Amino acid sequence: MNKRIIIAALTLLTLGMVTSCTKMKDQLQVGNPNAPTLDANVKDLNGLLAFAKGGTYFNGFRDGMGWLGDSYFNLPWNYHELMGDNTCGGEGSNNQTTTMGVPDWIELDGTSATKLENPSPQVDVIRTYNNRAATGNANNALIYEWQAMYQLNAAMNTLLSQAQKLADANTINSTQLQTVQAWAHFWKGFAYGNIGTMYYGGIIIDEAFGKSADFVSHDAMIAASDAQYDLASGILGAVSGNDYTDCLARMIPDHCQVGLGAALSSGEWRKVINTLKARNIVLNHLSPFVNGSTSASITGSSMSPMTDGDWATVKTLTDGGIQIGDHVFTGRTAETNNFFSVGGGATGPYVTGKNITTGEKVSERLIQNFDPADVRFTSNFNDLSSFTNSYSFTTRWSLQDCSDDGDGTHWNSGAYGYGTKTQGAYELIMAGSYEENALMGAEARIRTGDIDGGMALINAVKTYQGAGVTASASDKATALTELTKERRVALAFRGLSFFDLRRWGWTYDVSKGGGAYHQVVVTPGAVDLEVYPDATISYNYMDYWDVPGDEIELNPPATGSEWIKNPNF
Repeated sequence: MNKRIIIAALTLLTLGMVTSCTKMKDQLQVGNPNAPTLDANVKDLNGLLAFAKGGTYFNGFRDGMGWLGDSYFNLPWNYHELMGDNTCGGEGSNNQTTTMGVPDWIELDGTSATKLENPSPQVDVIRTYNNRAATGNANNALIYEWQAMYQLNAAMNTLLSQAQKLADANTINSTQLQTVQAWAHFWKGFAYGNIGTMYYGGIIIDEAFGKSADFVSHDAMIAASDAQYDLASGILGAVSGNDYTDCLARMIPDHCQVGLGAALSSGEWRKVINTLKARNIVLNHLSPFVNGSTSASITGSSMSPMTDGDWATVKTLTDGGIQIGDHVFTGRTAETNNFFSVGGGATGPYVTGKNITTGEKVSERLIQNFDPADVRFTSNFNDLSSFTNSYSFTTRWSLQDCSDDGDGTHWNSGAYGYGTKTQGAYELIMAGSYEENALMGAEARIRTGDIDGGMALINAVKTYQGAGVTASASDKATALTELTKERRVALAFRGLSFFDLRRWGWTYDVSKGGGAYHQVVVTPGAVDLEVYPDATISYNYMDYWDVPGDEIELNPPATGSEWIKNPNF
């Protein structure tokens, strides 16, 4: 891991440490806030919990994310949503947001006679700008998620080391130690899981101030993620009581502990882990469903196929995963000590507003997945203005600003709201939700023949989000069609859409068995917009990104490290 990222991850957030202390005596024991060090500043429970909070929310999710937007939940997730075709880019080329989501070609009416071709294919752009010089000019899309997740991992490694030191010195008790350890292992699992799901290879570092030049496969990164989740779950199975609740509540920013974001019980936290372990399996295995075919196949994929055994494991995990009413990890904005801003810190709020003014726009392909009577559609989106640009960026749709109805989960007369710029109103789902868990369980059932069971879970999600409509299916292909639509709709702007389209085979080139069919594409016409309701799209997106060039230049791979550049693209 390169030194620049490690140093950034170990910055102590002095404001967070001071505000975590409730007594002047505690504040005087913090050390010099202008020159923080671990031993001087993280020497008691107050300092340890402040370091845990700052290392997670600020070093992990904010620092270094100020190029476009201001948190991990904006720019890195924006790439996922762009490549998942839930959003489309604007006029500018900041951070390659107008290139990462542009397909190789589109046939407007499904024939070569109306074929539009991209002169700058995504793979070429990635390989051209994957270097330190491009990063310095905000042209390397590959760096941001990598940087954030390794900053988070480094901070958690340091947290584990310092917690053990305080426990050995009898400064904190066993429950306090275990709660902090569960926190660190959980977020390490989150970091490794995101690296393994996005990049062709990664590095496993489990020591404070550790380094490694041994790059391992994305599958190995997912295995490392699962191992960290298992460590956290094992600890949580044996911890409870006031010290647990107090420690956890003090590691989560106060303003986030509303709605679904209240401090989790140890049982709820273990459910979150089950959901994220199911995510690791689902998002990293190929489950082709192209053009409505349950027998579709993809060549040249970097993923192994999903098996019935994998789906059985997913069913077990989701049965023990997040349920309606369970608390999860969420984020909120606040006037001070924000780790993301009200307008530029998360994809939902970033897309919210009139399409001619927002940095990114609502894609026509997202809208086509809604039932026209779905209250989530009618209460969230309007076609009062149109944004016209290139053939894949033109859209008629804008996302309306929602007003919070008070419970933080369902807005706009009972329907889920996708975005708002009202301070503190947007509930950012950071790491797993009931909807994601239920829809993974639904897909596991449908894929293994339980169509009725899968459809029941899909309709439960629709009811939970206030859709006002239900769906039905009597065969596997129809059920999977409903599943793909509901995942795109219910989980929009949560950073998952690209991985879904990838595993269903849609992001692969048509020549490899991929592509998206019967898609709505709108283009500028001589007088009015021209709407093509049956277009074919060949995205040909790199399925797992190369390791960022910054890492390779600063941390040359050890001999035998092969997991650097995706050989399938």
